Amino acid sequence: MQRKKEREGLTGSSSSSSSSSSLRSPSSTIASSLHTRVSVSMLTQSESSTTTTCSTSSPSHDARPSPLPPSSIPLSWPPNAKLTLDWLLDFMSVFDWSSRNLPPSDFPSVLPVSVFDALVLSASKILHKEPNCVRIDHDSSVVVVGDVHGQLHDLLFLLRDAGFPSQNRIFVFNGDYVDRGAWGLETFLLLLAWKVLMPNRVYLLRGNHESKYCTSVYGFEQEVMAKYGGQGKHVYRKCLGCFEGLPLASIIAGRVYTAHGGLFRSMPSTPSKRPKGRKGRRITLNQDSSTLSLGSLEELSKARRSVLDPPWEGTNLIPGDVLWSDPSMISGLSPNKDRGIGLLWGPDCTEEFLRNYNLKLIIRSHEGPDAREKRADLSGMQDGYTIDHEVESGKLITLFSAPDYPQFQNHGYPTLRLIYPMKASWTHQPYISGGNSKK
Repeated sequence: MQRKKEREGLTGSSSSSSSSSSLRSPSSTIASSLHTRVSVSMLTQSESSTTTTCSTSSPSHDARPSPLPPSSIPLSWPPNAKLTLDWLLDFMSVFDWSSRNLPPSDFPSVLPVSVFDALVLSASKILHKEPNCVRIDHDSSVVVVGDVHGQLHDLLFLLRDAGFPSQNRIFVFNGDYVDRGAWGLETFLLLLAWKVLMPNRVYLLRGNHESKYCTSVYGFEQEVMAKYGGQGKHVYRKCLGCFEGLPLASIIAGRVYTAHGGLFRSMPSTPSKRPKGRKGRRITLNQDSSTLSLGSLEELSKARRSVLDPPWEGTNLIPGDVLWSDPSMISGLSPNKDRGIGLLWGPDCTEEFLRNYNLKLIIRSHEGPDAREKRADLSGMQDGYTIDHEVESGKLITLFSAPDYPQFQNHGYPTLRLIYPMKASWTHQPYISGGNSKK
């Protein structure tokens, strides 16, 4: 019965929460209720942008898998390399079960390295062919998801609650799949599997944590080594290569721009001749605030995203800006000194970007509750989203989809194998769901 319900979710049936939710009248502001779902209507140029909320109850974590292992362990790659819905549902079920019942070191018995390699290779071929900024213009509803940070069980709940990707439902994931949660590898691989199954219905954008630096500091590298042991370096290296292929941004229905950090600077033209100096000498190009200007979508399309760590100096700063920048209430562009990379941009820049490209909305992520506690000028993240800028042309929203984050900040990874976030209480449905993208 459960599998039948999941299959119905993939064919476009409404989730149970949608039918039970009581719609409120549209409002220009988000209601203050703790239990909210944000529904952003993508409107034509002649219509005004509105947001509506509908009430939901906090989810229960009662759909726990059986203590008996699924019969499909170990997972195998389809003989013809053709993923199916049944295969993916088994994939989800196995990861759910193993994450609760097995120690990390047993993970190769669940997902052999050969299956990992096949999945990552298939996904990488798709991702590397996508442009820096993917355009999503299908006649479907679109669900945008913020940071998930290795919280596998919350991701599984989110997918079932919003409804699985289908011909009538597109997902855009806004980066930060790994680090700080215990199941970053499972989370990332599950999303890659969905990407391979439905490449035109699932879009995975890059976050700042999909980098060598962040994953070596905030837990993902350690997680991979704990799970794959002697083969961990190989697995980690393959993940890094896949990170390089993730697109930087998306534009939905020509009206909504999404990116993990947000906006970016314009870069001066690269000199046609190599500057004088010693061979191999690093050339530093740092712009001061007075020379900073907002970048264009054309410049974004030409940026070189295939880097392990987006540079903070030089001539390829746009990837770092897109992944690391933050909004501010102070007008203009300025260096993001707190992070040491990226920018701060004000409401005037939001208005300029929206107006230049006839957009209504910017959706970015990147800042969770811990980050917002340090920023008195912006709203907190108690509801999982904030409206940071409201300007003449539209709005800027920050969306964060990892409840009770960071769940495991004070624990070493090996202690997490039997910990499940039962206490997690969702104060929101942590995604933004738009209507028909042609509207």
